[in-house]
Amino acid sequence: MVDIVSSEAGIPRPDHPLDQSGSAKWFLPAFGVLVLVGIVYVGYALSQDLAVAKTVPWILLGIALLIALGFEFVNGFHDTANAVATVIYTRSMPAEFAVMWSGAFNFLGVLTSSGAVAFGILSLLPVELILQVGSSSGFAMVFALLVAAILWNLGTWFLGLPASSSHTMVGSIIGVGLANQFMAPAGSATSGVDWSQATNVGVTLLVSPIIGFFAAAILLYAMKLLVRNPALYEAPKGNTPPPWWIRGLLIFTCTGVSFAHGSNDGQKGMGLIMLILIGVVPTAYALNRTPDINYLEAYKSASVSVETALGKYAKPGVTVTDAKAAVQDAVRTRTWSDQTTVALQTYIHNTTAGLQPYASVETVPTDLVSNARNDIYLIGEALKLIDKKKLLPMEAADLKAVTDYHKAVDNATKFIPTWVKVAVALALGLGTMVGWKRIVVTVGEKIGKSHLTYGQGAAAELVAMVTIGMADRLGLPVSTTHVLSSGVAGTMAANGSGLQWSTVRNLLLAWVLTLPCSITLAFVLFIVFRQVF
Repeated sequence: MVDIVSSEAGIPRPDHPLDQSGSAKWFLPAFGVLVLVGIVYVGYALSQDLAVAKTVPWILLGIALLIALGFEFVNGFHDTANAVATVIYTRSMPAEFAVMWSGAFNFLGVLTSSGAVAFGILSLLPVELILQVGSSSGFAMVFALLVAAILWNLGTWFLGLPASSSHTMVGSIIGVGLANQFMAPAGSATSGVDWSQATNVGVTLLVSPIIGFFAAAILLYAMKLLVRNPALYEAPKGNTPPPWWIRGLLIFTCTGVSFAHGSNDGQKGMGLIMLILIGVVPTAYALNRTPDINYLEAYKSASVSVETALGKYAKPGVTVTDAKAAVQDAVRTRTWSDQTTVALQTYIHNTTAGLQPYASVETVPTDLVSNARNDIYLIGEALKLIDKKKLLPMEAADLKAVTDYHKAVDNATKFIPTWVKVAVALALGLGTMVGWKRIVVTVGEKIGKSHLTYGQGAAAELVAMVTIGMADRLGLPVSTTHVLSSGVAGTMAANGSGLQWSTVRNLLLAWVLTLPCSITLAFVLFIVFRQVF
């Protein structure tokens, strides 16, 4: 376990940066008022949404939301410590104020996030479980992956190891998928893990720390060539803050990393909360009730276009008895046949016909909402076999009809209410202000053999800020922990400072073990929760 009192970097305790106290005593009370206002808003908005629900299982909903927000709270004090380590150890900001500052910008990052990462993470889940999210299997899925992620995050935090919450969540999802496949009845096929999607996410998580290491090292080299100010590459002297321009750069990069972390990592909790809401109160959240009033008409138009396009590739004489079952089988096995083309065309026609009498989602009877969402979602997954997997070759014009349908589906099913963003932002922001010291000490003192310099801190933070920000725009989940920790290691190597290999070994071990351990935890918990629900 990391010793938060002593330091291998040799920093005398009286001058230790963690002992600096901030002077802005107003910050914490102000944030407290913000939290109170946020809680009142979340409660009011949730009650308004649930007004359309027939019945609400309050206890189940409350427990599920508490666990989901608990994951984001743990994520806050586990991951966000990486963002503040450099400004604390370069004396750019007092420790307590830096943590509060980071928490505030994590809050803003969550509020302004796009939601792309949230649904990118959910795409890893078995389609079967997403369609059955309101069943016992669905509840077992959500609780298993959340509890597994929280347990691993707490364990690595206790040991002071900057492990990745993104890796943990991906591992938990894979564990749930494998357990679902394992528990399938003998002789029946069921959807497990989408390994192609998991591979894409895995490559992103693997490549990002490598980018962090080499990009930070190269940037530090470039800074030494272009900015020949010796003060930039020297360790802080006592409690004296750095020159104003260096301090401004470090605070800017800390702010950027905090904002990017909130925007990227906060979305993981949002996606899971939406799964919970869809499963527990589908009549209120299965379909988007607050979009452009014309979006349902746009969906109908897109459906007709896809139905027409599929008709060009349907072979005469092919018949299908159960269109929905045939489409489900194609999605589950990720295969295509002549029957699939006809089945999907028929399924789209029937789904659109069921929604035809209604001009907007507000007028769709609550009894039809959940089934309509599942139909729309399943059709979207089937069409991915065409435009993503290329299992049915199409002409460009027909393929455009498919991509237009995906946009219409996203408007209908991929949405995040503002109150969900506020709730996640509060949890992540509050988590940032709790338990941060263990990870801060590891990043600030335990990676390199010498004290972190201003230039090293700026290079590592700048690379992390840009990398995470770009990943957020592309809808890719990356690890703030991995990118920043590897960036600090890269600057130490480039500076010739040397690395503390015991710490590096422990970090690598934690990174390597995160996936198998979270997979195992989620696998076991899913089997246990299936017996509970």
